[in-house]
Amino acid sequence: MKQVAVLVEESYQVLEVWYPYLRLREEGIKTVLVGTGKKEYKSKEGYPAAEELAVQKIKTDDFDAVVVPGGWAPDFLRRCPEINAFVREMFNKGKVVASICHGGWVLASAGILKGKKATCFSAIKDDVINAGAEFFDIEVVVDGNLITSRNPYDLPAFCREIIKQLK
Repeated sequence: MKQVAVLVEESYQVLEVWYPYLRLREEGIKTVLVGTGKKEYKSKEGYPAAEELAVQKIKTDDFDAVVVPGGWAPDFLRRCPEINAFVREMFNKGKVVASICHGGWVLASAGILKGKKATCFSAIKDDVINAGAEFFDIEVVVDGNLITSRNPYDLPAFCREIIKQLK
C-alpha cells in the first residue's frame, strides 16, 4: 500500500491539509499527518489536527510522497531542519513532492527548486523565483516528481496529479 506524509503545523490551511488527506484515502492510499513534534496543531480557524507521526521518527523509505500544504504552517515547517531534510531526501530519491500555496516556502528552504518549473500562491512568487524556479501562474505544474499548485481552488487538479503519479 502506498503511503503519503501530509505535513502539518500551526496555522495550516484547512482545505489544503484535509482535502488531500481524505482524497488520497479514497484511492486506497494511506495518509499520515506528520508534524514537527507536537500532539496537536490548530488551523488558521482553530480546527485541530492531531499529529500521527513526528518527523523525527520517520524515514523516507516508508513514504511514497509528501504533501506540503499552505496557510502559515510552511513558515513554521521550514524552520525545522528535519522537515527540510525529509522533503529534500524525498525529492532526491525521486518520490513525489507535492506543494500547494505557501508550501513553496518549504521547497525553497529544502533547496529543491533550482531549475524546476513550479507555481505557488502569488504572495510567495518572488521567493520561489529567487530559489531558482521558473514560475507559472496555472492551477498545477508537474516537473518530474515535483507537483505544485496555487491555492484551494486548485485542489482537484493538484490531487489528480498526485494520484496519477502514485498509481
